[in-house]
Amino acid sequence: MPTQVKNLPRFDRQLERLERKYRGVLDSVLALVDKLEQDERPGVRVPRTGYIVYKTRLQNPAARRGKSGGFRVIYYVQLADRVTLLTIYSKTKYTDISVREIQQLVAEVGD
Repeated sequence: MPTQVKNLPRFDRQLERLERKYRGVLDSVLALVDKLEQDERPGVRVPRTGYIVYKTRLQNPAARRGKSGGFRVIYYVQLADRVTLLTIYSKTKYTDISVREIQQLVAEVGD
């Protein structure tokens, strides 16, 4: 059975803002969702959160900088077949997200 992927409302709002500024962000996110639905877990696990949370890089085709100048997506693996996209941000705007912020986002997920 494929993995079910959901989004937090915060993720949807951030994605809408990024879509207005950067073309191609939606395509990058949809490619990530396809990988997640196929039970892949791209990115690196974020330590010290107390949860199974990953941070992955997405390329920003509009910036032509590759993944390092692209987007970051933080996602939470609730169960083996349930993933929630927590947040997305442009690496050119924000350098990083704190463990405390990630824990607060996971608390918003519920069941």
